[in-house]
Amino acid sequence: MLEFDAQNVKAEIVGEENGLNLEEEFNNYNDTIAKIISDLNSRKDKPGQWLQWMNLGYSEETVWLVKEYAAMTQGMFENVLVLGLGGSALGGMAVCEALLKPYWNMLPAEKRNNYPRIFFLDNVDPDEINGLLDLLDLKKTLVNVITKSGSTAETMSQFMILKDRLESELGDNYVRHIVATTDKNVGILRQISNEEGYKTFVIPDDVGGRFSVFSAVGLLPLALAGIDIEDLVQGVKDMDLALKNTDIHHNIAAQNALIHYLMDTKKGKNIVVMMPYSSRLKYVSDWFVQLWAESLGKEYDNSGNKVNIGPTPLKALGATDQHSQIQLYNEGPNNKIINFIRVKEFDTTLEIPKIFEFTGVGYLGGKTVNSLINAEADATKVALVDYKRPNVTISIDKVNAYNMGQLLYMLEVQTAIIGELYNINTFNQPGVEQAKNYTYALMGRAGYEESAAMLKEKMS
Repeated sequence: MLEFDAQNVKAEIVGEENGLNLEEEFNNYNDTIAKIISDLNSRKDKPGQWLQWMNLGYSEETVWLVKEYAAMTQGMFENVLVLGLGGSALGGMAVCEALLKPYWNMLPAEKRNNYPRIFFLDNVDPDEINGLLDLLDLKKTLVNVITKSGSTAETMSQFMILKDRLESELGDNYVRHIVATTDKNVGILRQISNEEGYKTFVIPDDVGGRFSVFSAVGLLPLALAGIDIEDLVQGVKDMDLALKNTDIHHNIAAQNALIHYLMDTKKGKNIVVMMPYSSRLKYVSDWFVQLWAESLGKEYDNSGNKVNIGPTPLKALGATDQHSQIQLYNEGPNNKIINFIRVKEFDTTLEIPKIFEFTGVGYLGGKTVNSLINAEADATKVALVDYKRPNVTISIDKVNAYNMGQLLYMLEVQTAIIGELYNINTFNQPGVEQAKNYTYALMGRAGYEESAAMLKEKMS
């Protein structure tokens, strides 16, 4: 189970101006939080609520189908190439970075237990795409294209390029090199998949992209790379059970949601920093930034009031960003709350040699890098407190599939709860859709001619 430490947001630690009377606030909001948790769980099976992500930990059929396909294809491909943007990629990237061996794609096959290298193409930068395609042997590559609607311009552009090249190199056999993750019944990619005969996996209804990591969107790439998705899902299920507790004193997602809500609305801390002290968790910050930004940045609340709210998420990495960001956090505007993620036990141990003993760095000799990075985390927390800067810490025993399931699911539930506190629709993204529509217009999609003319006039 994850551990959550909120001591450093207390008023007695960081002062009344910057801190909370935590026990008093928990008691004040206990009934409200209990209602939110009960309401979310009662709505999760209702169509149109966009809460089906709360059921993904119990989708045994999906796990079985994904594992079956991964077993069938093992040894057939040297590379897996995932095409998708945002929620279609960031969850898979975060878990792969955490659970695969460091520098996975650079390791020889035997050190990868003959599992494939895995690449995520999550942008439409021509130099990046051309560079990757120059690197990969497409005859030994499986392409997983992920888009629910099949109309995402970036992902479908990538796919059109890959499909054309695969067909040129492999002829009719190219179909075996494509697996699509998309809607069960409708959409452009579903239509193409049915016509071309691609193997497909389903993105469930009422699951938004940023909440999709425990669906086939995330599970398929992970399983193809040899990650134990059953342990991952078990972590989700156990965390889900814990987070059904309606008492805020025993629900860490509710506690952190309320802390962030009050820090924003009462203390003016509207910037949220996610800072893991583990390089393997660095993409958790990227995933969290999308989750928090798209879910909470809204122009209108559920009552139709124009509110323009949403705390701004930032990503950081300890100890790297102690040397690039902490100066600002300590001495700049006191408008942030820092979220640390600590790892108690690393997979390996690295000792610092006892050399340079008669110099200013001699004290490091005989210590471990493991103790150094956690000392850095502790020192940074204390320094922030010295400057009256609130921070919380999430600790995990070690980076494994079970704990990753727990961590990501806890952050998802935390996001849903704080959205209810803000009284907003946590699961839509109208600001993103408008930009997508403008892109369709500029690229000449049928039906967007008037928008295209208007945009060109504005741009000129």
